[in-house]
Amino acid sequence: MPCYKNAIRSFICFCIALICINTCAAQVIDDDFEPKAFKLNIPKAPDAQFLTLKKRHLDAISSGDLITQGICLKDMGMICFHLGDFTRALQYGLDAKKLFEQEKRNDLLADTYINLGTLYYYHQDHRNSRSSFNQALKIYQSLRDQQGVAVTLGQIGHLMEKKQLYDSAFFYQQKALAAYTSINNNEGKAAIFENIGSIHEDLGQYKAAMSYFLSALNIYNNSKQITQSIEVENNIGDIFRKTGDLKKAMQHTQQALKLAQQSNEIYQVSSAFRDISKTYNLMGKNDSAFYYAEIARTYLMKIYSLETSRQMAFRQALNDEEKKNEEIRFLQNERKVTLIVTVATIVIIVLLVIAGLLMLSRHRIKLKAEQQASQQNIAILETEKQLIEAGLKNKNMEEIQLKQEIELKSKELSTHVLHIIQKNQVLETLKAQLEELVKDDKRDQKKQLKQLITQINQDFNNDNYWNDFSNVFEQIHKSFFEKLNQQFPNLTATDLKLVSLLKMNMNSTDMASMLAISQDSLRIARYRLRKKLNLGQGDNLIAFLQSI
Repeated sequence: MPCYKNAIRSFICFCIALICINTCAAQVIDDDFEPKAFKLNIPKAPDAQFLTLKKRHLDAISSGDLITQGICLKDMGMICFHLGDFTRALQYGLDAKKLFEQEKRNDLLADTYINLGTLYYYHQDHRNSRSSFNQALKIYQSLRDQQGVAVTLGQIGHLMEKKQLYDSAFFYQQKALAAYTSINNNEGKAAIFENIGSIHEDLGQYKAAMSYFLSALNIYNNSKQITQSIEVENNIGDIFRKTGDLKKAMQHTQQALKLAQQSNEIYQVSSAFRDISKTYNLMGKNDSAFYYAEIARTYLMKIYSLETSRQMAFRQALNDEEKKNEEIRFLQNERKVTLIVTVATIVIIVLLVIAGLLMLSRHRIKLKAEQQASQQNIAILETEKQLIEAGLKNKNMEEIQLKQEIELKSKELSTHVLHIIQKNQVLETLKAQLEELVKDDKRDQKKQLKQLITQINQDFNNDNYWNDFSNVFEQIHKSFFEKLNQQFPNLTATDLKLVSLLKMNMNSTDMASMLAISQDSLRIARYRLRKKLNLGQGDNLIAFLQSI
């Protein structure tokens, strides 16, 4: 009986581990649609690479080099793509396309269309994705570039596979294979073999799939393409596992793991451990399955951490670049002001010299003394008028600059608010779904689900966003909290959060989302705040806060 309970416990732990792995994998591992034609070797510091490209782009704009501008935009777009910023990547790609069309660089234009096809796919825009691939194919055919034709046909076939149009997928993959064969490109043929094998696997035709995977593996091994060999070894392991030959499945998966560890392919290492876990589960060895599932989960967490750090560094680099550009614009404005002041000073000096000459000439020509004195007074008045106008312009410029700074801070504050609202809304949805699962008595993972709900509630109370929010809020509304605390020292941190949102005149729905509370709780919080602020029945709470 104890053995039976232990077996059940091990199986439950294994299932939970698989759920965690699949959840993390959905966040970290991209869809396998990514065409092989533009798998970039992204540098370890994409932010530095992006800034280098951006500098080259600015230099190209200064020199009027449209081709270099387009190339930089295309490469910047692909860095954004690999970092998950698909919207920015698509915009860069469209800008590059316009430049290449203008310069009639069809070779670069075709490559850009391939990138756009992939980006449209990630935006769930299959129509524009197919249209972009068709444009690339048309250009490559006009250039008689068989390599480009083969790549594009393979990508169209891959798109058809993802849309589950398997007949069309076979058709385009076979045409791509013929194109690669005509130029004797074995590596391209291997990629197509792998794609065709994947289609057969989707259709449950495992014998045919195995044949194509083995053909691809043979080519990759001969050309020492380690990364591609790892992927095919994993695919072959999947076929054996699906057909029930668990021993051979384990052999191929372990071979993939060995190659991945030797080449430090962390994604493939994680995938191999996950497949080993699945195989052990099918063997009935749930303890081993759980052990390897935990290893796979650890690798996925590491991947997620690395990707997050890389994206944060990239975002920070973009923000720093924007700040730097803002400082440059500020310095340019200062130089303009300095130039105006210098010109005014020169004018004054010239006028003073003229006045001195007039004073000397008055001794010589007494008849013209009054006329010269009058002219001098007029000149002095004009100079004073110019100085006053220059001073007013300086003050106006200072006011404009202050308004721009306030607008910038307000935008930054709105961005923080939006981030908090979006995060809380997602957590609210997840929490509601998890609570529904907890209410289901048929499920046996209540304890784990309750732990997840507790973690979500803890995340609701995370003050990191509030700290950033408060810093920006203080910069816009200087000394607001200080004055408020002097008058009402008994206000809590929660009261201050509510006060800041009321000060911004935010609606009740957004305030409730920001504070992660219900509308009823918000009304109670406002009522308690009014009591602490000693407001009467007819006093307006928001008007009172705006007056501080």
